[in-house]
Amino acid sequence: MGEKIYELKKIKKKGKGMPLIGDKFPKMEVQTTQGMMKLPEELKGKWFILFSHPADFTPVCTTEFIAFQNRYEQFKELNCELIGLSVDQVFSHLKWIEWIKEKMDVEIQFPVIADTGKVANTLGLIHPSKATNTVRAVFIVDSSGIIRAILYYPQELGRNMDEILRMIEGFKTIEEKSVAIPANWPNNELIGKGLIIPPATDVETAKKRTEQYKCYDWWLCYRNYHKW
Repeated sequence: MGEKIYELKKIKKKGKGMPLIGDKFPKMEVQTTQGMMKLPEELKGKWFILFSHPADFTPVCTTEFIAFQNRYEQFKELNCELIGLSVDQVFSHLKWIEWIKEKMDVEIQFPVIADTGKVANTLGLIHPSKATNTVRAVFIVDSSGIIRAILYYPQELGRNMDEILRMIEGFKTIEEKSVAIPANWPNNELIGKGLIIPPATDVETAKKRTEQYKCYDWWLCYRNYHKW
């Protein structure tokens, strides 16, 4: 344990700061439960979600892994892969995955990174009050290796995987239809599954908005999802 803490502190001193939304996902070679992987190049052309958990064999993390696995096929249908991570050795990950299969009858099919602390520090995942534990972070990375969203949760609060799945669907809709996504989409209180038209950038366009689309005003216009 002492060696692990020392290694984490040493890495922190060398750190260059965590990546931000819009940055390229840092290049790294990682040990996983499914062998070595080179990120993000090995997943080029695919979206992926890298999510960290505090530790193996913990209650909330176990529920999260099962929840992710139960939606794995839905993520894959959206051309999106899942990758887990914590500061645990690979044999710990393997034993925990084996336990989930034996006790919960759920087979974890996505890879889990066995981190020494290097990846966690590069991505800013170390819990501030617990030197060796990673926070519940989520990095959503697009098919070009660009970080599109970053989420952080405390250890006590499990994630909502349906929201993460919704975010992938939302990003793909934004790219396909050049729109914005309203709150609680696709069940928004004002426009349901409607999609928001980007704001007008000149007077003439603003005047035409109310004629072209459904609008509350020229700056808040939307179209139905299927009318494209």
